[in-house]
Amino acid sequence: MENEQLLKEVTAKAQVWLGEGYDEETRQEVKRMLDAEDKTELIESFYKDLEFGTGGLRGIMGAGSNRMNIYTVGAATQGLANYLKEAFKDLPEISVAVGHDVRNNSRKFAEIVADIFSANGIKVYLFDNFRPTPELSFAIRHFGCQSGVNITASHNPKIYNGYKAYWEDGAQIIAPHDVNIIDHVNRIKSVKEIKFNGDKSKIQIIGADVDKIYLDKIKGLSLSPDVIERHKDLKIVYTPIHGTGVELIPASLRNYGFTNIIHVPEQDLPSGEFPTVESPNPEVPSAMAMAIAKAKEVNADIVMASDPDADRIGCVIRDNSGEYVLLNGNQIVMILLNYIITRNKELGLLKGNEFAVKTIVTTETIKAICEAMNVRLFDCYTGFKWIAAVMRDNEDVLRYLGGGEESYGFLAETFCRDKDAVSAISLMAEACAWAKDKGMDFQAMLADIYLKYGFSHEVGVSVVRPGKTGAEEIQAMMKSFRENPPKSLAGSPVKIIKDYGALNLINVDTNTTEKLDFPCTSNVLQYFTEDGSKVSVRPSGTEPKIKFYMEVKVPMEKVEDYDKCGKLADAKIEALKKDLGIA
Repeated sequence: MENEQLLKEVTAKAQVWLGEGYDEETRQEVKRMLDAEDKTELIESFYKDLEFGTGGLRGIMGAGSNRMNIYTVGAATQGLANYLKEAFKDLPEISVAVGHDVRNNSRKFAEIVADIFSANGIKVYLFDNFRPTPELSFAIRHFGCQSGVNITASHNPKIYNGYKAYWEDGAQIIAPHDVNIIDHVNRIKSVKEIKFNGDKSKIQIIGADVDKIYLDKIKGLSLSPDVIERHKDLKIVYTPIHGTGVELIPASLRNYGFTNIIHVPEQDLPSGEFPTVESPNPEVPSAMAMAIAKAKEVNADIVMASDPDADRIGCVIRDNSGEYVLLNGNQIVMILLNYIITRNKELGLLKGNEFAVKTIVTTETIKAICEAMNVRLFDCYTGFKWIAAVMRDNEDVLRYLGGGEESYGFLAETFCRDKDAVSAISLMAEACAWAKDKGMDFQAMLADIYLKYGFSHEVGVSVVRPGKTGAEEIQAMMKSFRENPPKSLAGSPVKIIKDYGALNLINVDTNTTEKLDFPCTSNVLQYFTEDGSKVSVRPSGTEPKIKFYMEVKVPMEKVEDYDKCGKLADAKIEALKKDLGIA
């Protein structure tokens, strides 16, 4: 009976899309779904509206209210435009920047976004072609815009696209503007309310001029030009994995002074089909396979990649046996922050007013590094908008050194307010040269960090549960973890439980609760054990998955123990997985 009612509702909803205001291609796609014997696609496309969440939109491309298409993008843009006109009503002119990645339909969606803004009397700075996401953030600040939109689904599979909304500081939107925009988007009830007919006089095309300013700013982050000069022939293999980093990241490396940048020609082709990889995600070893093969061929010092919108960085180094191994996101953040802080200290630039930022699920080793160097560390929620919020709160009193998250994102600069693979890759290459200058390879430098601050090992596991039933299953899993927390993990008692949904810190031994100092609630649970393990559990805000972030600690007394510590940590991680029911 319930299924019959659902089918009745989605059918009625779909039939609206056969009417006035929808183009012929869309109508034909909807008609095909309505006529199909199997109604699964129809239900998945219409059972709900694609939610404009705090990060914008992300979904599978296609016709329907639960899909990324010109109408869902149009409604989001019209709602955002309405809110901007309300929030900045006293300004003589409101302006926005609009960018996009290489994905199928991204240019079309970006042009529609520009048209809708301009039709609402808003000036638009539209990039002439695809660009890295961080450059969109930079452009907002550079042109003094009130908002911005980037069309991208980051590293999601090729069937996805997305819509990221930004505020005037160049960061993705947080409270109160996020809920206000959502409210305005939800008020758009008909396609007839969307102003699709753009005012071309309001749209300014931008491109190479902004690239140069942005790259020069990144060059200003360099801390070791003399070291680079000595090691300018460092063998760097770089791949954009068919994405937006293809021109600007090699240009930035050359700008820094590196002369030996080795490409993976097959992956230099920008393409929304991502033809050489199953997933264009530098976190995934298979996405790095061609770059690693090239590294073996040329005996590279370091291998780096950016994801399709060039905000995340992948990095491969040689281990003690000479094999190329993928660093995890925690290690990348740890290496970059350790380099920046240590180099600032060497140059006499640390004055005691510096700060760094990490997310709550990122390794605690960063805390140890910051404490040792007298750098203040702020913890924040997952997502770079929260790192940007900490930057904004402290920019007039403290000096920002860097911030990052375990999901392969890092930001070294203040002129941009989203993670930036362009600057991160440039600085990672510089750190590699700096290590080489000290007679170390990257592996030795990593081992040195662990020796100083303790060996840690982090693993993330995502349990994917797509569709309506999947969403319900994820909810049930979170409910179970919240109501029945584990008493021990990997043989060590759970001592502290943090429930960010209630903003409670529970001390298990004393059975006491205190409040967590965070700006809002978030559906995240954390368990801290007696032996230093940390487990975080959170549903993804953009994808149909629940994420488990696991960190274990292992004593390390000498550099030679690195491999042994790694094996002990792996065993501990497997025990954690078993206890969490995700082995």
